[in-house]
Amino acid sequence: MTKSEREGPYHHGDLRNALVRAAAALAETGGPEAVTVRAAARRVGVTPTAAYRHFTNHEQLLGAAQEQAQQSLFGAMAETIRTFPPDADAVTRLFAVGRGYIVFALREPGLFRTAFCNREEDDPENWNSPAFDLLSDLLDELVEIGFTDPADRPDAEYAAWSAVHGMASLLVERALPDTGPRARDLAIDRTLAVISRGLATGPNAADFGRDARRTAMPDAAD
Repeated sequence: MTKSEREGPYHHGDLRNALVRAAAALAETGGPEAVTVRAAARRVGVTPTAAYRHFTNHEQLLGAAQEQAQQSLFGAMAETIRTFPPDADAVTRLFAVGRGYIVFALREPGLFRTAFCNREEDDPENWNSPAFDLLSDLLDELVEIGFTDPADRPDAEYAAWSAVHGMASLLVERALPDTGPRARDLAIDRTLAVISRGLATGPNAADFGRDARRTAMPDAAD
């Protein structure tokens, strides 16, 4: 999302999308608490009355901003995968998306908080997270290549996701001692390694060396 898409008065076109982009920009800097219909209208350059024709309340606009944040998170994870050869194995790509997830949280803490904020109108049946779907697909591949035993596949998403999300949240909230980028990256690496060891229960797990997996660990944001 470019600066020109996020800022400046609204002149013509699709006002609803302009408000969603404005809401995402508000979330980028202030998190979900910053997303209001009036603030988005002010950012776009229209009256609150015009904005309320598209979003009747804060919850509706926050839902649209949450969807945008989820897409941004997925984009960051997918972009990390694209930095590796198309034939990179699923273990390498799993490390890549885990690192991409945490790097996104560090670079865009407001969007990260918004992507997973609780809303009163949330319906678990309609919950959609492309990042979660990407993780599920990779875990299925781990079974296919013999890295993970099929018996350990059910609900493995929650264990892997909880570990990565927990590390990301601790870093974003500055809950860990600030010992510098090198120590932070080591903590991230060890978190991802623990996830990998927990999934390495299949007959071919030993065929995937640690050195190959570490190629999926570029430096995190400073």
